[in-house]
Amino acid sequence: MSYTLTTPLYYVNDKPHLGSAYTTLACDALARFKRLTQDDVVFITGVDEHGQKIQRTAEQNNITPIDHCDKISARYQDLWSRWNISEDRFVRTTNPRHLQLVEQFYERVKASGDIVTGRQTGWYCVGCEEYKDDPDDAVDPLCPIHQKNLEWRDEENLFFRLSRYQSEIETLIAQDDFIAPASRRQEVRNFVARGLRDFSISRVNVSWGLPVPGHPGHTFYVWFDALLGYLTALLDDGGSVDLDRLEHCGWPASVHVIGKDILRFHAVFWPAMLLSAGLPVPKSVFGHGFLTREGQKMGKSLGNVLDPELLLERYGADAVRWYLLRDIQFGDDGDFQQQRFYDLVNNDLANTIGNLLNRTTSMARKWFDDSVPPNVIEIETKYPLELIAQATIETVCRCMPELGFKAASEAILQLAIAANGHLNDTAPWSRMKQPGQEHVVANDLYIVLESTRIVGLLLAPLLPDLSARILDQLNCRLDPEHWLDQLRWGGLTSGAELPKPVPVMQRLELDEDS
Repeated sequence: MSYTLTTPLYYVNDKPHLGSAYTTLACDALARFKRLTQDDVVFITGVDEHGQKIQRTAEQNNITPIDHCDKISARYQDLWSRWNISEDRFVRTTNPRHLQLVEQFYERVKASGDIVTGRQTGWYCVGCEEYKDDPDDAVDPLCPIHQKNLEWRDEENLFFRLSRYQSEIETLIAQDDFIAPASRRQEVRNFVARGLRDFSISRVNVSWGLPVPGHPGHTFYVWFDALLGYLTALLDDGGSVDLDRLEHCGWPASVHVIGKDILRFHAVFWPAMLLSAGLPVPKSVFGHGFLTREGQKMGKSLGNVLDPELLLERYGADAVRWYLLRDIQFGDDGDFQQQRFYDLVNNDLANTIGNLLNRTTSMARKWFDDSVPPNVIEIETKYPLELIAQATIETVCRCMPELGFKAASEAILQLAIAANGHLNDTAPWSRMKQPGQEHVVANDLYIVLESTRIVGLLLAPLLPDLSARILDQLNCRLDPEHWLDQLRWGGLTSGAELPKPVPVMQRLELDEDS
């Protein structure tokens, strides 16, 4: 089954920030899960490299726009590589193939009668790359997002006739599964209910953009250009840039995962553009919330921006992935709290999961010749931990496709907690001292080790590195082609040699400077 998912194409006015890392990590977890369940996945990410904001940033730094884009794009690619992101395509909108596609798409929309010439007058935010409706202060108004002065524009532009698609967009957003979560759906409904207006798709006096065919001095509006990057990425398979090939390359997208601030571009403008070009609309759009830090919005002026490169260097991928995916309900706003970050990573990963594995394998090695204990459980017997494991697998397989990372993570953690509880209740260290109890201890340790194996397998899409370390300690390997089969109870091989245990997760030490 074909499954295409995308992050936004990140704007390269500056280096990657935690928000872009958050979206990409979530998409990576979803892509990994889908591959393990045998979907044919195309995971797309990339960068949006045109527009006046980039042009001005490059000028301020006394470099050319393309040099600026090359530099920032390389930082994104390097960071995603260091985070072990499993994207299949990384698209840059400065790629010559993208220009071919944009021109082809434009001609289709033009042939539909949806391109008209008009005059654009109003207050414009270069930072947002959009016009602002009715600023509160008509004298030197500020952008409410960037808190910078808006610029007055009065120029001839080309317009896309969005208003023609009012009824089609209303029908689309009425579908329960098109926009998620539900709170975002209502936001878009409210926007559309005010009536869709045609929007400008070109700019004049902005040299850093793709030229509009037949209109000298016009370059494509950055959003018209950038959204098409998803299609460019899919056609970047060695074949021709031909929109008619899209249906064989993974379009329509199964889900666009984006920040809530760009929801209407993806849920309203983008579907209308696709309908105009005679192409299928995406199956769903998921708008997640924003991240704050210790209850405050992150910003350079406050000096509280969390740099994903530094987080990776200081704490490692597993710790940050776990905190972001396990603690924050994906879709809601989330707050990065340093103490809670330490507590969750140490309690959940180092203690509950890591210590469980360490002490159980140590006992098995001590009493059963450095090996997995014999499994002498009756086939018909359903032990409580087996039932909990089965329920956990069902929860993870239900929640992950819905981007329910928090619920999936918590279910996995609860299985580890239950395994710890079983170990404490059965107290094999005491029972082993009693004559004739070796087979009972073997059963108890096997049950716990098998539960831990399933924990390790279920963590594979969420924490791939930790998952591999857990399975290594059990002398197991992830088989991506048969992951669901591996999740069946009883897969741990009795008698298999157990390596000498080493901690699979280091505890985090409180850093006062972080």
